[in-house]
Amino acid sequence: MKKIMTIGAILLAVTLSAQSSRFEQRYNLLVSKLGPAGVGIETLLDNWDKADSTNENLLKARFNYYYSKSQRHEVVKKPAKKYLGMSPLLSLKDTTGREVYYYQETFYDDQLFGEAVKAADRAIGFHPDRIDFRFMKANAYISYEKESPDMALAYLLELADVDAGRKAPWVYEGTVQDMGFLEDAMQEYCYSFYTIGSPQAMKAFLTLSEKMNRLYPDNADYLNNIGSYYMVAEKNPKVAMKYYRKVLKKNPGDQTAAKNIEVAKSVKTNKKK
Repeated sequence: MKKIMTIGAILLAVTLSAQSSRFEQRYNLLVSKLGPAGVGIETLLDNWDKADSTNENLLKARFNYYYSKSQRHEVVKKPAKKYLGMSPLLSLKDTTGREVYYYQETFYDDQLFGEAVKAADRAIGFHPDRIDFRFMKANAYISYEKESPDMALAYLLELADVDAGRKAPWVYEGTVQDMGFLEDAMQEYCYSFYTIGSPQAMKAFLTLSEKMNRLYPDNADYLNNIGSYYMVAEKNPKVAMKYYRKVLKKNPGDQTAAKNIEVAKSVKTNKKK
């Protein structure tokens, strides 16, 4: 009887895999023609869900559907040469001769964005080892919140704690990663906050860097980040140099810290002049 049950389970898994493969082929065809939120895609996803509700590609497709559907894009004008880390689409002079910069900005429907977050949470719930599903949610928060990445920061701080307590490696897009993968990947999020450049984003850059430095004190990147916060956001090269020197004390060959000290010295000298 046990053998029969095992064979039955195998046959069921094969059937689900075949069904998902057919749905995925149809989905990819529709997306190639209509985009991830095109006409008919929601119906296809609903039918796919009935056939294989925990399929990883289905769960990702469901998130992409709501996330894409929640967006609208507009061209906005700003006085600054950089906005949210973006370069302008074009620049024109106004009637006074001042330069005005135009950017393409993404705006979100709150309800549909909320459905996208629920879809991400569902994917994470079924596949908690898939770190790319967690990145999917973090990236959405950053794009949604723009200059004020409060939810993004809270989520990333929580994710850092989850990572610190893990004994098993993460899986990224189906590939098992080395231990320490998230420790390195978090630097990309620090850079995202730094690139946005608003006061709130710079605070998030500092907070996440400090958190990662506490969890992984041997990783010099995060100590360098803290120095750069004081250099750029606080305009305090003296404090910045203290952090860069801490890096060099741990790792005398760190070129980033060495170069940043030279920059800090230059800024300090110019301020005195």
